[in-house]
Amino acid sequence: MSGNHRRIVPGPSPSGDDHDQENYHDPENGSPPAEEGKGSTWKKRVSTACLACKKSKRKCSGTSPCTNCQTFKRVCIFDESLDQRRRVAAKRTADELSYHRDLLSDLFRLVREANEQDALQLLTIIRHNAPADEIRAYINETLASLTTTSASTSAAVKQETVAKLEDMRQLINVEGTGPTFRRKVMDIHYLCDSAPCEVPAAPWTRVTADADLVSHLVSLYFAWDWPFSAVMDKEVFVRHMAKGVLGSEFCSPFLVNALLSNACYFSEFSEAYVVPGDISSKGSDFLAEAERLRDEESSQPSLAGLQGTLLMYERYAMSREDDLGYIMLHEAIRMGEALGLVGSTGPRMASGELSQDMDISCKRTAWGLFNVDTMVHTSFLRPSLIDHVNMARLDINQPEDKALWQPYPTHRDPRSSFFSQYFDEACNLSTIARDISRSMFADHRSNTALGPIHHQSREDLYDRIRRWHDLLPEDFDVRYRPAPHIILLKMRYHSLIINLFSCISEDEVPPIPFEPKTPESPPRHTPERKYNAREVTQNAARGIAALTRLHRREFGVSRAHQFAMYAINLALFTMLEQESFDVLDEDFLTLASAFSIVASRSALGRNLFHIFRQSVRAKAQGCRIREASSVPDELKELFDEESKARGCNRFDEYADGLEKLNQKDKYHGIGEGDSKGLQDYPGLGLSDMLDRYESLSLGKDDVLVERYRPVGC
Repeated sequence: MSGNHRRIVPGPSPSGDDHDQENYHDPENGSPPAEEGKGSTWKKRVSTACLACKKSKRKCSGTSPCTNCQTFKRVCIFDESLDQRRRVAAKRTADELSYHRDLLSDLFRLVREANEQDALQLLTIIRHNAPADEIRAYINETLASLTTTSASTSAAVKQETVAKLEDMRQLINVEGTGPTFRRKVMDIHYLCDSAPCEVPAAPWTRVTADADLVSHLVSLYFAWDWPFSAVMDKEVFVRHMAKGVLGSEFCSPFLVNALLSNACYFSEFSEAYVVPGDISSKGSDFLAEAERLRDEESSQPSLAGLQGTLLMYERYAMSREDDLGYIMLHEAIRMGEALGLVGSTGPRMASGELSQDMDISCKRTAWGLFNVDTMVHTSFLRPSLIDHVNMARLDINQPEDKALWQPYPTHRDPRSSFFSQYFDEACNLSTIARDISRSMFADHRSNTALGPIHHQSREDLYDRIRRWHDLLPEDFDVRYRPAPHIILLKMRYHSLIINLFSCISEDEVPPIPFEPKTPESPPRHTPERKYNAREVTQNAARGIAALTRLHRREFGVSRAHQFAMYAINLALFTMLEQESFDVLDEDFLTLASAFSIVASRSALGRNLFHIFRQSVRAKAQGCRIREASSVPDELKELFDEESKARGCNRFDEYADGLEKLNQKDKYHGIGEGDSKGLQDYPGLGLSDMLDRYESLSLGKDDVLVERYRPVGC
C-alpha cells in the first residue's frame, strides 16, 4: 500500500493544455518534477518574476527568458526596481543614494574649482531641465579637463592646495560638528548592514530584547574601543555570549551591560540614547543596569567582574558627572592582585593548569589592566600603581594577525589588524611608561607603597622611548595607512614624550661643583642639556597633528577612541604654550578642527573644548584670524576674542557643567568676581589643563591626594 500513493496533482503531459504545462513544468531543467520519495530535492525558490507572469499571476521560472514566455512566445521583461523585499529594496536605495551623493559632491567640486565660464554652462544645462545622465556627463568631462590642467602645475603649488583642502575644509562636512542620532526614520545602512558580532540580548540584559541592537553595540565596541587596550579576549567573550548560558566564567550580565554602556558612545542610533539627542543620556540605561548588577555580584573577585569594572572605569571617565573613574580603576587593580594577575603575590595557578580559554583570557586581561594603569597615571603625571604582571605575554604570531580590522558600520576599506604585534608593542610601551611615571612623577619622600623604583634620567627615558619607536614593525608605518589602534599607539608615543618633558624647568641643570679659581684655570663651561625640551614637545605635538590628519582622512574622527581626545587636547595646549604661537598654524587648525568633532560627542569633551577655546582667546590673536581668507568662518568665530560681543553661538553651551569645578576648594578664587567663575576664566596652561581634565573625568584619587609636581611645574 505504501508504494501506491494516490497522485494528488496530475503531472503534465504532452496532450495537456498550456495552463497545465505552465503550472507544473520544472523551471530548472525543463522536465516534470520528480515524485516524492524518489530522491527528489527541493527546488530553488525563484527570486523575482517577469512582468508577464506577475500580470497573469503565473509561476515564473525566474530566468530571462522564462519558461512561460518561451511557451507563449512573449517578450520576457524583468524589472528589479519593483522588487520591494526589505534587503533588496534597501540595497537598491543605498545604491541610488550613493549615486546622487557622488553626483552632488562632484557638482560642488566643479563649482568650486572650475572657471566662471564652465560653471555658467553647468547652470544653463540644469535650467534647461537636462536629465541627470547629461549633467553627469558634463561634470565628468569638465572635471577631467581640470585634472589634466592641474597636472601641469608645480609640485609645490599642488601640495599646498591639497593641504589647504584637507586641513582647512569646513567643519560642516560628512562627520558634522555635533553628534547625530537616528530618528524614527530607519537609516538605510542600518537596514543593509549585518553586525559582525551576532549575539543575543537575553539573558544578558533587561534593558532591551532587541538582539540586533545588542549585536550592533557589541560590534561597535570591538571595532573602535576594544583594540586600543584589549582588556578581554574578543573571540572567547563573543563565543560565550553567543551561547547565552548564565554562569560562564567569561561572560556575565554585569560585564555585558558595562560593555553596552560604553558602546553607546560610538553609536548614532536613537536606541543608544535614553533622551534622543541628549548626549549625556547615551548608554545611561545600560549603565544603571550594570551598577545594579555590580551591587548584586559576589564579593569574590572574578575575571568577568574585573573586566566589567575596567569597562565601568572607562564609562565613568567620559560621564563627567560621577567622580568614580579612579575608584573603579583602583578597584580593578585590587581585583587583579587578588586573582594573582598583577602585583607581588604571583599567579594562583600555573599557566599549564588553565584551560585554553582561561589562559588566553587571563593573559589578555592582566596585560590590558597594566596598559590601562600606565596610560591613565602617566597621562595625568602620576606614578602608575602596577609594578609587575604575573602572566606571560601572548604569542605575537597569533592567527588573528591575519584577520582584517573592519571599520563597522562604515563602508570604508578594512585594514590588516596586526593585532598580536600591536598588543605586544603596546605592552612594551607601557613598560617604558611605568618607568617614566615612577621616575618623574612619584614623590619618593612620601610614597613607599609603589614598590622598588629604579631611577632613570629624563634623557635615558627619552632615548628608550625613541628606540622603541624606531624598532616598530614596518607594517605600522603611516605610509601603509594602518588600522586606527596602530595610529593611536603612535599618538600615545608622542603623548608620552610631552608628558616626559611637560614639567621640565628651564633652570633644570645639574649643579656645578665648587672649584677655586686660579689664573691657570680653564674657562668654566655650563653643562648643556642633551635635548631641548621645547623643541622636543613641539615636534611631538606636530606628530600628533599628522596622525590626526591621517585618522580623519582614513576613518573620520567621530568614532575615535577617547584617548584620541586626550592626545589632541594635549597637543593643542603644548602648541599654545610656545612663545611663537600662531593661531594660523596649519597643524594647530587641523587639531582644533578635529577636536571640535571629537569633543562634541561627550559632555566631558564639551567642557574641555570650552576650556581650550578660552585659552586660545586669551592669546588675543583674533585680528589675525579675522583677516585670514583660508580659515573657515566657524573657526574664526570660535577663536576670535571679540566674537562674544556679536552674540552667542553653540559653543557657548559647552561651559554647562563646569560649575562642578567651582565646588572644589582648590579652584576657589579662579575667575573671582564673575558669577560663572571658572566658566569664563580667560585661559589655562598645560599643567593646569591636565589638572582640570583629571578632575572632570576621573575625580579624586584616593591613593595620591595631590599630584606631585617636579620643580618648575
